[in-house]
Amino acid sequence: MKLALSDLDLAGKRVLVRVDFNVPLNEHGQVADDTRVRAAIPTLKALLDAGATPVLMSHLGRPKGEPNPAYSLQAVGAHLDELLTGTRVVFCATTVGPEAEACVAGAPDGSIVLLENTRFLAGEKKNDADLAAQLAKHGDEYVNDAFGSAHRAHASTTGVAEAMEAKGGHAAMGLLLAKEVEFLSDALAEPGRPFVGIIGGAKVSDKIGVIEALADKVDTLLIGGAMAYTFLRAQGHTTGTSLVEEDWVERAKALLDAHSDTLLIPTDHVIADGFSNDAAHETVVGDIPDGWMGLDIGPKTVQRFEGVLAEAKTVIWNGPMGVFEMSNFATGTLSVAKALAQATAKRRALTVVGGGDSVAATEKFGLAERMSHISTGGGASLELLEGKL
Repeated sequence: MKLALSDLDLAGKRVLVRVDFNVPLNEHGQVADDTRVRAAIPTLKALLDAGATPVLMSHLGRPKGEPNPAYSLQAVGAHLDELLTGTRVVFCATTVGPEAEACVAGAPDGSIVLLENTRFLAGEKKNDADLAAQLAKHGDEYVNDAFGSAHRAHASTTGVAEAMEAKGGHAAMGLLLAKEVEFLSDALAEPGRPFVGIIGGAKVSDKIGVIEALADKVDTLLIGGAMAYTFLRAQGHTTGTSLVEEDWVERAKALLDAHSDTLLIPTDHVIADGFSNDAAHETVVGDIPDGWMGLDIGPKTVQRFEGVLAEAKTVIWNGPMGVFEMSNFATGTLSVAKALAQATAKRRALTVVGGGDSVAATEKFGLAERMSHISTGGGASLELLEGKL
């Protein structure tokens, strides 16, 4: 999918747009975080300005291939309607079939149409060709602007693009998707150096491909989060009750041996006697005693990581350094976020933050706007970093 919006003749067309409106809802069923909704607005405005009628489709949650009111996109449509003052958002209670087709056909010019959750349909995750063809009926052209779902071969992503082209239309990237690909691709292709990667989160197994791919590209790769304890075990340290993936210890040891000059593993840790912000906690160097678990990187590691980031010209960050949701174990993640913000401002470094938890952390700390780019796609950004997209 190499076409851009500017390559399409959009005037008077209905444009089927895959957006990523998989957003959290609060206890009242209202949008709790509209970051992804707002991220789609530039593409929607560009389509409207070009004289097109956007027809949006997205998934929300995991309704398991059948309708579930708890995962309806109606509340998201209402929120989008509020954000787009002067533009009507028409919500269609179905996704395909005669009722949905009539809803799309009846939408007035200058409006936006939002179809019901694509995952209410069993064929979505199976990339069912018949479903893709039904979706393609809603538009003359197809635009994918859902970076967070771009790595999934579903009917509303891969299948519909093929179906649209089969009927004479085109498949193009939206402004958000193009921006995501540009930032991450440029960062990998011609990074300013020193080039630093930061990988955190819970499991080595979830990010082993990214670690291996980045280890060959970056000057330094900082490892934090719970996955660090698998590496710590590989170094021969005791880890108490910290999360360790036993099956991945040998793989972690092989990585440490192969990239000893690149990988930086925490040397001290903020540990607790329970997984709670109220648990007793202290800082240790090296081994973690029995009955205690690591929940954040320690102050010496923070200082070391900050020193590396102070010299960086390109930084890619995916995954927190600790349990940042708990105030007693948020220091490591906050320090990294501040260091990236400072690198962006003072040294004009390119800083890219991807992954749901990393993005959530920068938002929580009020630092998101101080990064060069905040990625909307967790799994997609990981696959792009691995070279799979």
